[in-house]
Amino acid sequence: MSTIYREITPLTQSDCFTLFHRTDKVFDFPLHNHDEYELNFLANTKGAKRIMGDHTALTDDLDLVLVGSNLPHGWFDPNRSCQHVREVTIQFHRTLFDEKLLQRNQLSFIRALLERSAKGILFSQETAAAIRPRLEALTQKNGFDSVLELMSILHDLSTSRNMRTLSNTAFTNEQINYNSRRIEKAFAFMHESFDKEISLADVAKLVNMSEVSFSRFIKKRTGKTFIESLNEIRLGQASRLLIDTTHTITEVAYKCGFNNISYFNRVFRSKNGCTPREFRQNYSGTRVFI
Repeated sequence: MSTIYREITPLTQSDCFTLFHRTDKVFDFPLHNHDEYELNFLANTKGAKRIMGDHTALTDDLDLVLVGSNLPHGWFDPNRSCQHVREVTIQFHRTLFDEKLLQRNQLSFIRALLERSAKGILFSQETAAAIRPRLEALTQKNGFDSVLELMSILHDLSTSRNMRTLSNTAFTNEQINYNSRRIEKAFAFMHESFDKEISLADVAKLVNMSEVSFSRFIKKRTGKTFIESLNEIRLGQASRLLIDTTHTITEVAYKCGFNNISYFNRVFRSKNGCTPREFRQNYSGTRVFI
């Protein structure tokens, strides 16, 4: 399998979801994964290759998939046969719908849909055509109405006919569920102070642990080291600034706590599979945060 890049999405904890739409002249999405769920609609993609976990297939003219958390996925058009590809991508947190809420009878279909998405779900051409106007109209909505419409779309998808599960295995690398006040306190501090210098000693002291103990603790609870966790927070903020502002790459790096531009470029590329400049060019469409 090709290299799987780790996408750090620009969603913050205060966002419900982000919606991205554009028309692509060149159509390629490197193999990548991310924590968030992703509903991806593509038009004019007949003959492109889609990879979802361990499943590979050629796409039809319309392609509508729901990608679960941490499932590797990508689209490729090596022959440049797809022209003027229309894309609408919605990404939302795993925690957007509380587990207790999803246990309610009225949301049982959405719960089953999200669980099934761990292996990737392909919806029928008929469903994709029917949902397309609502997804495109959603790009013009905002606020509470948009959240209600997203829930409605997910519900209708959950009861649609002829959906297919794609991957035989989820290919996910689920991390340990960490219900810990210390971890929550540490992450809250890092989110609030990502633009400042933060050391392991600072965070360890905050949660009343030694540096060695906290280093082991955060790795065990999250699956990531302290530096990896801090960098993901900073990269998420950087991604958002690259999309939303005209700041230079150097300004973005310093505003997000990276004091070395070379290090910023190297970390960004290793996580996203492209440079910050390429990332900005790739997201030349319109992204809306809700």
